[in-house]
Amino acid sequence: MNRYDYLIVGAGLFGSVFAYKAKQNGKRCLVIDKRSHIGGNIYCENKNGINIHKYGAHIFHTSNKDVWNFVNSFVEFNRYTNSPIANFEGKIYNLPFNMNTFHQMWGVVSPSEAQQKIEEQKKEAIAKMVQEGIEQPRNLEEQALALVGKDIYDKLIKGYTEKQWGRKCSELPAFIIKRLPLRMTYDNNYFNDKYQGIPIGGYNILIEKLLTDVDIRLNCDFFSNRDELTSLADTIVYTGAIDEYYEYRYGKLEYRTITFEEEILDTSNFQGNAVVNYTCSSIPYTRIIEHKHFETFGDDIFKNKQTIISKEYSSEWEEGSEPYYPINDLKNNNLYYKYKQLANNEKNIIFGGRLAEYKYYDMHNIIEKVLDLFENKKFNS
Repeated sequence: MNRYDYLIVGAGLFGSVFAYKAKQNGKRCLVIDKRSHIGGNIYCENKNGINIHKYGAHIFHTSNKDVWNFVNSFVEFNRYTNSPIANFEGKIYNLPFNMNTFHQMWGVVSPSEAQQKIEEQKKEAIAKMVQEGIEQPRNLEEQALALVGKDIYDKLIKGYTEKQWGRKCSELPAFIIKRLPLRMTYDNNYFNDKYQGIPIGGYNILIEKLLTDVDIRLNCDFFSNRDELTSLADTIVYTGAIDEYYEYRYGKLEYRTITFEEEILDTSNFQGNAVVNYTCSSIPYTRIIEHKHFETFGDDIFKNKQTIISKEYSSEWEEGSEPYYPINDLKNNNLYYKYKQLANNEKNIIFGGRLAEYKYYDMHNIIEKVLDLFENKKFNS
């Protein structure tokens, strides 16, 4: 008999929730991860009393009450509300695009004024396309101009998007922004979900509790000892890159990656907000995260005389770097489909998560997916 029912490759959110549910069902799990810590990309490192989101900002949000109750059963979540701002050449604009943004952009004060301004600019963009014989937007630039007009595109979309994707907007597919939400209210809350927050004390508490009494091996690379590790369990739960699992049989899938430049600053409050996007092309980083604002509010911000920021730089993924954002264009989606066909024919292996499914997931999507697997018995659990 194998020692474990499941070998779970990856100690991130998918693997941790799966291990918890499997344990509830009386199953034995071994969780392995090539990193030196559990938690995957939601791992936090505490420095100077501040929880650092080591792999980028993670804000939990959902409208699914069951998911919200599930995560809060392990750790209480705070009242953090994601309200990012954009810095364009030193001028500040609220995100997402709302009445505050439109007032900052044009000085308008009523929804009707804002709507009129946007419609004027949209008509100009569409008229230009018609004049050039363009029936449908061919790229992201044309799509954005047709949706929101020149001012918002030039100041809040173009530079940020080109830094994020490493390509000109005129070279990116239009489907990336099929719609751009425009709020005719003075509401800076980025998400529309009913529930939102950050675990009090950081995400590590959530992961540690999910993996209580589960066997874990860190600094353990599945591909360095694949045969032996596979022999330990009846079923593999694989959350890594699907093309790597199949030894890049059809070629490598493409990703964007991020590098982080972390600084400890001798000030209580550097930018007054957790997230500031830098939307002009002259600044190389896409945004600055000030981590203390995720968990510290009001006058408590000034109790710690230091703060920690992370500047984020987007670049093409290369071997050895961390894959973050799947490039879901036609070429890569077709390549993934080939790997998915292989996966569909597998027995005793479950592929799940952002890398295994080549799809960007929010955290609540991952939890919903795992809970659904167990609730509906979509595999031999």
